[in-house]
Amino acid sequence: MDYKIAIRHTAIAATILCATGFAATTTLAQNQQEAKKPAISERTAGRDPFRKYQPVIKTRMVASKLEPPSIQARIDRYRAQKLAAASAHVAPPKPTTALLLSEMQVVGIFRTPRGWAAMIEATPINLSYVIYPGEAFFDGQLVAIEEARLVFRRDIIWTDGRHEKTVEVKPLRQPNPIEAMKSAKTDPAPAPAPVPEKPAAPEKQ
Repeated sequence: MDYKIAIRHTAIAATILCATGFAATTTLAQNQQEAKKPAISERTAGRDPFRKYQPVIKTRMVASKLEPPSIQARIDRYRAQKLAAASAHVAPPKPTTALLLSEMQVVGIFRTPRGWAAMIEATPINLSYVIYPGEAFFDGQLVAIEEARLVFRRDIIWTDGRHEKTVEVKPLRQPNPIEAMKSAKTDPAPAPAPVPEKPAAPEKQ
């Protein structure tokens, strides 16, 4: 009687093991089939499968030059920097740091004990400044002073964050004909050279 019960329990255990193995085999086969299926890419997801695929064309933003602020905004910025320098007891920035290279004209070039210097005129505010090599401007820096021109290094900033360095030359401003005529009229005429007197001839006796 005990042998019959043992055989029965063994048969039940074998049946359970077979069923478990079959289920595991079926699950593994399903997983392998799912893995072999091509994954749905982002390009095909959410589109009509019967419509011809059209790739998405990404438009590239064209970079442009970054426009500088207005002259008034640059002057306000310079005043704030000057006040901050006075509070920190350091040298204030030069007024030329608020000027663009396109807003100045070279009035004169001359020699000083410090070397070559130039007189420039700020056209937006009608003020003149004496500058030396190394002088900083809002969009550049003075590199060299020559006999009849100034050489600048200009800094161009693009909207995509790029910085571009270029060389810009400012010639000495030539006076126009009207100014030349005015200066000629205001110049005093040269005084005539004195005529030496002839010695008087001696009287005959």
